[in-house]
Amino acid sequence: MYGDEATVRKILTELGDTWAVVGLSSNRQRAAYGVAEVLRRFGKRVVPVHPKAETVHDEQGYASLADIPFEVDVVDVFVNSELAGAVADEAVAKGAAAVWFQLGVIDEDAYERTRAAGLEMVMDRCPAIEIPRLG
Repeated sequence: MYGDEATVRKILTELGDTWAVVGLSSNRQRAAYGVAEVLRRFGKRVVPVHPKAETVHDEQGYASLADIPFEVDVVDVFVNSELAGAVADEAVAKGAAAVWFQLGVIDEDAYERTRAAGLEMVMDRCPAIEIPRLG
């Protein structure tokens, strides 16, 4: 298990409300779109990061984390496991406080690197499932 309950709670409630969602596009059929809606309902600012740099949920999109001209608290990763490690490294470089790998996104080496860099991290979990559990 990568991300105990205390870490999940800390990321969702203490580490800030600006979430960059990597893989978020305007495609309503994708899981990222629905999860972004849930995050917004719970007061998070959701910044789309996708090669198309589309505006999603009225928020300007960016092609990469490096292109975002302001601080990001949490990087939520909706890319496949083979690409996720590079995104985690970008999150460290960006100065994020935490990285969240979605369900099915697993890279143990990236987890270890990210934690060693001082960031909180959750892997193979979904914030849209975890938020309602906070009670």
